[in-house]
Amino acid sequence: MSVWDNIVGQQSVVARLQKVIDQPQALAQSWLFVGPPGSGRSVLARDFAQALECPNGGDGTCEVCHQIELGSFPDVRVLTTQAVTIGIDDVRALVAESEQMPSVGQWKIFIIEDVDRMSERTTNVLLKSVEEPAEHTIWLLCAPSAQDVLPTIRSRCRLVTLAVPQAKDIAAFLTRRYPDLTSSQTAQIARISQGHIGIASLYATHRDMLATRANMISGVISMTRSSDAVLLARQIDEDAKAQAQQTVDERVEKQQLEFKRKNGLEEKKPVPAALRPQYNRIGKADEKKREVTRSYRDIIDRILTDISSVYRDISVIHNDALESVGIVNLENNAQLQQLAVKLTRSEATQRLEAVEVARRRIQGNGAPLLDLEAMLCTLIPPFKR
Repeated sequence: MSVWDNIVGQQSVVARLQKVIDQPQALAQSWLFVGPPGSGRSVLARDFAQALECPNGGDGTCEVCHQIELGSFPDVRVLTTQAVTIGIDDVRALVAESEQMPSVGQWKIFIIEDVDRMSERTTNVLLKSVEEPAEHTIWLLCAPSAQDVLPTIRSRCRLVTLAVPQAKDIAAFLTRRYPDLTSSQTAQIARISQGHIGIASLYATHRDMLATRANMISGVISMTRSSDAVLLARQIDEDAKAQAQQTVDERVEKQQLEFKRKNGLEEKKPVPAALRPQYNRIGKADEKKREVTRSYRDIIDRILTDISSVYRDISVIHNDALESVGIVNLENNAQLQQLAVKLTRSEATQRLEAVEVARRRIQGNGAPLLDLEAMLCTLIPPFKR
């Protein structure tokens, strides 16, 4: 087993990083991992940290690898946020810690996910440490693309670019990770995840969401009236809120269990009074509310991608490209063929643009339900040709 077994469809990148592990004299101390959502850039950064700290070069089975995977290794810190931006105080704390010597590992490694969420002022706090890291410090920064990072940071990092994983790579990953999936389920999830490993894992562990998605796609294709669009928008909104609450509840429960494990407490036993203040900070009401809001918007964004896939499939049908690229929503093939007759090529393109307009509005703090209603109304096919 190797830490690289977690990486999907990035063989050339893994080979490059493995070469660095084998030849540490070529090791840079500031790295920028970029790739589209779902490509696995944060997972790759963590696995690279494991390989750097592991005495066996990243075997994935030793205690060091296990601790890093659980987030309990003292010399590997991960900064992530559920807020819109990364806080300047959080970055200042990392910079101060980066000047310290490693406590047990070879390096002090700092992973910052979504570095594109830093304001310019926050980035300036980080700049000098990235430009001239302390002798035993390594920075691993992650972002969707190099253009999303300020040039002052980008120019001082070794760039690693990830590709969108192919469906066959995701299917192979699902087969290894979730052996109870049937071959048809594996193929379906790999196809509808559209290169997003996180979404593929989500569907593999929450298979009820496959039915929710199927109903939504069918609803989009079969809309004929404004009332259909309004009802579907409300259903999407309700489902997204329920999923967001479930996601955050599961995350908090996992963090609480990990806290008890780290402190040698039994899962079902109450937390001692001395540790209760720290334990109660996990999942505080106000923080949990912010996380639910963020998760809700992420889910809406994922749903918009699914809706786009309908009109992507229509365009594939219009251009007779089924054999070369295939369709995402294969289960709805008959409905898609009928809708393709109702829409011209330009109308299919207009609907793709309408989805992107709704995405920008929602990302700009629009009212998601109203934006969904307006978008879905524009997707209704013409009554007559």
